[in-house]
Amino acid sequence: MARTNDLGRDPVGRLVFRLAIPSMLAQFVNVLYSIVDRMYIGNIPEIGDAALAGAGVCGPIVTLISSFAFLVGMGGGPIMAMSMGEGDREKARKILSNCALMLTVLALALTVLLLLVKEPMLMAFGASEATFGYADSYLTIYVAGTFFAVLSVGLNQFIICQGFSGTGMFTVLIGAVLNIALDPVFIFTFGMGVAGAALATVISQAGSFAFVLAFLLGKRVHVRLSFGGYSWRVMRRVLMFGFSPFIITATDSVLLIVLNSVLQRYGGPQMGDVYVTCATIVQSYMQLITLPMGGITGGTQPVLSFNYGAKNIARIKRAYVFIFGLCVSFTLVMFLISQLASGGFVGIFTQNPQVTELSVWGIRVFTLGIIPLAFQYEVVDGFTALGVPRLAITLSLTRKSLFFILTLALPAFLGAAGAFYAEPAADIFCGVLSTLVYALVINRLLREREIAPDETIKI
Repeated sequence: MARTNDLGRDPVGRLVFRLAIPSMLAQFVNVLYSIVDRMYIGNIPEIGDAALAGAGVCGPIVTLISSFAFLVGMGGGPIMAMSMGEGDREKARKILSNCALMLTVLALALTVLLLLVKEPMLMAFGASEATFGYADSYLTIYVAGTFFAVLSVGLNQFIICQGFSGTGMFTVLIGAVLNIALDPVFIFTFGMGVAGAALATVISQAGSFAFVLAFLLGKRVHVRLSFGGYSWRVMRRVLMFGFSPFIITATDSVLLIVLNSVLQRYGGPQMGDVYVTCATIVQSYMQLITLPMGGITGGTQPVLSFNYGAKNIARIKRAYVFIFGLCVSFTLVMFLISQLASGGFVGIFTQNPQVTELSVWGIRVFTLGIIPLAFQYEVVDGFTALGVPRLAITLSLTRKSLFFILTLALPAFLGAAGAFYAEPAADIFCGVLSTLVYALVINRLLREREIAPDETIKI
């Protein structure tokens, strides 16, 4: 479990696979948090569909909370890996210390803020009178455990970036197994319903956090968690690097909120909740694609960052070939499954024929552009790993802006169902755009690093 990888000397192909596969599997497992919750919630007798819609309204807020963990974890991780590539362990230790403090402060601030604004926020984000009670019950308990959610996800990045990909996967596995075991106990045995699902998730995240903390304080890591050495300069550098993954995840939340609101509006009193329930199932399925793909691109960032710090340009180029290949292979398989066998997935959430038919159609539409999306994921995460966050942010925001515009515009012509076409349209266009930008920029970027003086990566 604690096997490490030599980011500077291991064969590139095997190194990419050893980092990507555990990270991808970890994200598959991580998806179980929401899928298992929603599966049990959707099958609660008599209230399942309404309760599922209520939990779906909370989904974007849960994603937003995670985005703050990525802001620090995926911001500090590449810088820490670069510092290790330069051979500067003290700089790496300082980065980890500052990031731990930032995660703690963000978690506490988010807890207070969300508890204060949750009721008007839920109504604005797509809840109806029929679903508000379920949404409020779930969110109140989940937000109370924000500390564990943010710290476990954020600090786990500093295990992965040191080469302990298997341990990073085990961290997520602990939480998922706990969640799967506790969900039926709290939801059905104790009769807590939606609140039980939220409580099971919080306890599971607390278990993951305890493991991460113990590992980072232990003797097996190269850079241990410590205290002190706090610096606004370090924090600002982390925030600049982390802004790209943060804005990607945070804007995902905004887009889901907009989607739910549009579906509620155009669906009307009769179909609004049905469309929101359908969108909840479709988004759960999309997480089976986007989170593992993010696991591939995020899990392999240390290879790019470490070798960028060490000026091993040839290793970076070889790594890119393998990472792109993994992403495309994964999305090709998922595309075929989506088009041919998505009904089995929908069936674990609902037995309602109307919701089932609409959800299967929604999955087929949403996944039409996932192969081009694979290129954008690696281009964006790759540029972040190489210290070009502004370009990564620009590419990401271009996709999100197009998605936003189309989500608002298409229903005006095609009705509520038209909103589902915004995803593939944005994915295809921006996947092609990102690939063109990568082709134009990457060689110049690597040449500049190769001829730069040593120790030019500052914090």
